[in-house]
Amino acid sequence: MSFPQAGLVFAVLAPGAVFAVFALVWLLGWTPGERIVSRATGITFLACVADLAAILFKLGTTGADAVVVTFGNWFAVHEYRFPLVLMADRLSLPFLALTVVLSGLIGRFSATYLHRERGFFRFFLLLHLFAFGSLLAFAAGSFDLLAAGWELVGITSVLLIAFFQQRTAPVENGLRVFAVYRACDIGLLVAIFAMHDWAGTASFVSGVPALTAARSTTICLLLLLAAAGKAAQIPFSGWLPRAMEGPTPSSAIFYGAISIHAGAYLLLRAQPFLAHSRWAAAFVMATGVATAIHGTIVGRASADAKTSLAYASLTQVGVVFVEIGLGWKWIAVTHILGHATVRTLQFLRTPSMLHDYHRMHSAVGGELAQTGKHLEETFPEHVQWWLYRWALDRGHLDTILDRGVIHPLMQLSRMFAKLDGLGLHRGPEPIRPALPLRSPAGQESE
Repeated sequence: MSFPQAGLVFAVLAPGAVFAVFALVWLLGWTPGERIVSRATGITFLACVADLAAILFKLGTTGADAVVVTFGNWFAVHEYRFPLVLMADRLSLPFLALTVVLSGLIGRFSATYLHRERGFFRFFLLLHLFAFGSLLAFAAGSFDLLAAGWELVGITSVLLIAFFQQRTAPVENGLRVFAVYRACDIGLLVAIFAMHDWAGTASFVSGVPALTAARSTTICLLLLLAAAGKAAQIPFSGWLPRAMEGPTPSSAIFYGAISIHAGAYLLLRAQPFLAHSRWAAAFVMATGVATAIHGTIVGRASADAKTSLAYASLTQVGVVFVEIGLGWKWIAVTHILGHATVRTLQFLRTPSMLHDYHRMHSAVGGELAQTGKHLEETFPEHVQWWLYRWALDRGHLDTILDRGVIHPLMQLSRMFAKLDGLGLHRGPEPIRPALPLRSPAGQESE
């Protein structure tokens, strides 16, 4: 194994190894102190940054297109194979670097932000697991392995939304997000099965498999379903404000930087499929335009800073979807990197930003002009009031999700629970005690 290959393996597996070690010692009854956890986190991500920088330098000097590490197949059944392949190319390297840099910064910030919090150790465990899942998804050489990292990102997202588990609202909102993820991830799984059935592989190390226009459209629409759910695009945007229940550092890295852009990365990987399907590209652009408009309107009526930043992120990701649909691959990548960096900074300094705004507002005598007023004045007054009411209800998307996703899944779960209960009741008949024997005189015998 060459140095770039070893560096790629280390950069991807290091956060997962730290998670495994910390989880093991916790199961054995020892909880590391805050200083040990924060220093281990800093060293891990600094080493990952150094490895990725060395890989980038090596690719730049040698002119190679990618670093590929093949571990063979995890398992194989007849013609189906689950390949374990890591790849760092021009598309994945920016996302890998973004993940390790921002995860390290969030770890450093959280060491102070969560100092003496009851969930300090739990937060850092989930941070390492999230980083491992993200790096695995971005460095995967096939859609099969990408799905594994994709699921790790999803479960850590749900657990961090429900981080303050002593309250009811975070747990309920975490379950809602979990239901949306489960419903949308079906698209990714079915798309992978379709690739294996139609092309015999889901690997993209040598490029995505060539398919007909109709099959490319089908796979793109399935991947769009998964990407829209992860990136909170229309009609799944209703879960995003509920995700703000988690700690501010997790909101920054999930919904300002990494997790919310995972859907865009999935579509970037599927760009060759989109190039063969105008209908799928049109659906991607329509989804992005609708989400950008929705996020702009609802964000203006948000009552708190974190929710308004969440809708601002949603709006920008919608624009990224439009760029991907138009085939502007590298413009979309540049947009993602810039947006993730700026939005992370905004989430982390939200309290300070509000304090600065109030000081500026007082300094000018309360005369700060509202932004976007010229856009509102282009509509008649009754339309403005209708849009305001629509924005306060967040586009009725909670109602749509409840009726179209949450309630059907809950009914299905209850149905399976009843079936499981029927299976338990159909067990062997319980043994009944024999009736006591009575003597002829009417006395019970011993």
